[in-house]
Amino acid sequence: MLLHIIRAVFVLVVAGLGVRLVPIIGESKGVYGWLAFCGVLALAFAVVIADYLVPRKRIQTISAIYFGVIVGIILSDMIRSALEPSMTLYMNEQVRLGVTGITSMFICYICISTLLQTKDDFRFIIPYMEFSKEVKGARPLVLDTSVVIDGRIADVAETRVIDQPLVVPRFVLQELQGIADSADKLRRNRGRRGLDILNRLQKSPGIEVRIHDADVPELAGIREVDQRLVVLAKHLGGKVVTNDYNLNKIARLQGVEVINLNDLANALKPIVLPGEGLTVKLIKRGEEPGQGVGYLDDGTMVVTEQGAYHLNESVRLTVTSVLQTSAGRMIFGRMDAPPGGPGPRPANANSAPGHAPHPPGDRDRDREGPGRPTHG
Repeated sequence: MLLHIIRAVFVLVVAGLGVRLVPIIGESKGVYGWLAFCGVLALAFAVVIADYLVPRKRIQTISAIYFGVIVGIILSDMIRSALEPSMTLYMNEQVRLGVTGITSMFICYICISTLLQTKDDFRFIIPYMEFSKEVKGARPLVLDTSVVIDGRIADVAETRVIDQPLVVPRFVLQELQGIADSADKLRRNRGRRGLDILNRLQKSPGIEVRIHDADVPELAGIREVDQRLVVLAKHLGGKVVTNDYNLNKIARLQGVEVINLNDLANALKPIVLPGEGLTVKLIKRGEEPGQGVGYLDDGTMVVTEQGAYHLNESVRLTVTSVLQTSAGRMIFGRMDAPPGGPGPRPANANSAPGHAPHPPGDRDRDREGPGRPTHG
């Protein structure tokens, strides 16, 4: 609302100045005074429309333009003062004004162009004081290809937990397009899924997605996508969002903060403590003999001792330990003894297909209880 008021006041002030110019110009130019007023008013409307069409402006770009104009005017005035005696001798007044104006335009253009191309590395130094770039407010999140294809970043962003802008580098977008055009069906589907996720993020209200051209000097000569991501995140003062374990390590070694979605997902999972009970369906054998493996609803792997003899069954177990890694969480447990029984043991060697039967020793026969049939 305040911005609209400022724009309206600007137009009114310009219109008032134009009205005051009408009699001044009209005395010398006659009817052209009102044409000048219309031109000034049209220029004011053009400035307001341009400001409205570009709502998001980078302070670095605006500062570079302002300082470029100021430096250009100062240099132009210095050059004009130095060359004015010579031009007065050899040029008439109109030619001299034309040369001075063209020279000022060229110098201002060169200053603005130079500052725009070096605005990220430029520092304004005052005696005893130095103002360098500092990252304040929300730090941007630079998305990796893996996290875009994964898709969970869209679900997290739509919960309004993230208020930082999401930055997608141009080379990540090109990598996604290359994967989407792959001849391999699986890779092609993954690439198309990543593009759909980006489209979903851009259409979601309250989520700011920026496509960064990554035209920074530090990226010159770097071809690896992971290294380019780290350098760009350091340049922007942001964080890398990824699921890649190796990229996680590389970024941390170079002092760039990383958000690993796997770590975030693991942090949101319910905490399971040793001694608590769980019910899980065992679906396959573990790496160690006798182990059975199942999964909770959130994908957590559960490894059960003596669970290989109860495949495709829902068993009750007691948690013995929990292993937390960046790849996920693993729960280790021991099956609870059934009511009235000594514990989970196979009925016979044939109940564990695929494993060679182990003949029970004397101590095994003593522990099997009276329910086991004997021969003789």
